Amino acid sequence: MKLELWSIAGNSQRLDGGAMFGNVPRALWSRWIAPDDAHRIPLACRALLAVEPNRVVLFETGIGAFFPPHLRDRYGVQEPEHILLESLRAAGVSHEDVDAVVLSHLHFDHAGGLLDAYEEGRPPALLFPKARFIVGKRAWERACHPHPRDRASFIPELPGLLEASGRLVLVDDTAQRPEAALGSEYRLHFADGHTPGLMMTELPSEEGPLVFASDLIPGAPWMHLPVTMGYDRFPERLIDEKRALLTDLIEREGRVFFTHDAEVATGRVARDDKGRFRASDPAPSLKGAA
Repeated sequence: MKLELWSIAGNSQRLDGGAMFGNVPRALWSRWIAPDDAHRIPLACRALLAVEPNRVVLFETGIGAFFPPHLRDRYGVQEPEHILLESLRAAGVSHEDVDAVVLSHLHFDHAGGLLDAYEEGRPPALLFPKARFIVGKRAWERACHPHPRDRASFIPELPGLLEASGRLVLVDDTAQRPEAALGSEYRLHFADGHTPGLMMTELPSEEGPLVFASDLIPGAPWMHLPVTMGYDRFPERLIDEKRALLTDLIEREGRVFFTHDAEVATGRVARDDKGRFRASDPAPSLKGAA
C-alpha cells in the first residue's frame, strides 16, 4: 500500500527543561536545547498524517487550543488559535476528512487537539466528525482512572466525549493481532515506561519502517538511552523499552517520528562512535513523502 506521509504542526509549547530531561544535569541538556530566561525549552506538538488511497489517518492531534487563557499560560502553549487545523488544510485535508485518529495515549499534549478551540462559556466539543478514535485499552483505562501523580495530564471531559461519539475503538495489546484495529499494513508496539499502555504505530515507507514513538522518544536528544523525562512513570522500564525498539529498528534501517522535537520531525536510527543511539539523516518535516 502506498502512503503519503505529512508531518502536521500543532500548537507549540514551552516547558521546564529540567522536567523534560529528568535527572540529566542542566549543564548537559542546555547544550542540546537552549532554555529561555524562565528555564523553559521550545517543544513541538507534532502529528503525523497518513493519506492512503481510500482513507485518511491522523496519528495524534497535539495539544490543540482547548485551554482557557490562564491554563494556556501555565502550560506554555504559544498560540491561541488551533494550529493543527491550519496545518491540515495546508496538507490538503480538513478535520472532517479524517477517517481515523490514532492516539498513543490521552495526555492533553497528545489528545487536546481533538477538541475545538476555547471559547468562554462554551463547553468543549469534539472535532473530526466521522473519524474512529483508536486508543490502546490500557491507555484508555489510565485516562479514566488516573493516578494522583498524572491526573493533571488528562482532560476530564474527554473520555465521556469519546464514548458518546460512538466511534471509540479500544485496542487490546494482549490480542493475537492488535493491528487489526488499524490495518494489516501497520504494526503496533506497546510500552509502559512513560504511561501504562502507550501505543506506538509503525508505518511502512519507501525509506524503511517509520515508528511514531510518541513519548517513549519525544525528540532526538532522547534517543540516548539514559535520557528520560521527569514525566515518565517508570524511567528504568522506559530505558529498557527504548533499547529494545531502537535495537530492532537499527537492524531494519528504520526511522523514528518525533512528536516534541522543535527542529526534527524524523531521524534514522544510528549509533555514534561510542555506540550510543542517535538520530541520523534528520528531517525537519515530511511533505507527502512515500
